[in-house]
Amino acid sequence: MTELRRSYTRFAKYKERSIGWGQKMLKRDTNKYTFREEWSEEDGVYIARCLEFPSLSAHGDSPESALKELRAVIELVVDDMAKAGECIPEPLSVRPYSGKLVLRIPKAVHRSISIQAAEEGVSLNQYLVSKLAY
Repeated sequence: MTELRRSYTRFAKYKERSIGWGQKMLKRDTNKYTFREEWSEEDGVYIARCLEFPSLSAHGDSPESALKELRAVIELVVDDMAKAGECIPEPLSVRPYSGKLVLRIPKAVHRSISIQAAEEGVSLNQYLVSKLAY
């Protein structure tokens, strides 16, 4: 067992307690975080990462083992952060999204996409949504 895992093991019993995600109180479920696994040719192992914790990663001989290790570390880190009263990242999957996106783009690009939308007979908003959906 790694030193990091050993030091966090004592906090594992707090797994089911509630902590705050920003202003809201939710039952902590680290499965709601966004995980990715990929092969590292350089290291010869699979690397697992969590988007909400960009400084953390774990590796393994298979995508499953890398992910399992990372999930264990995330659980321990979240428990430790809660115990220390630190702000815990809210999972991307539970964050509220308004559906609005404000962009600053060059005037020439604005003109060009407005013309393209008009050529397709749709609003600029509909045109951009169709382009972003791909």
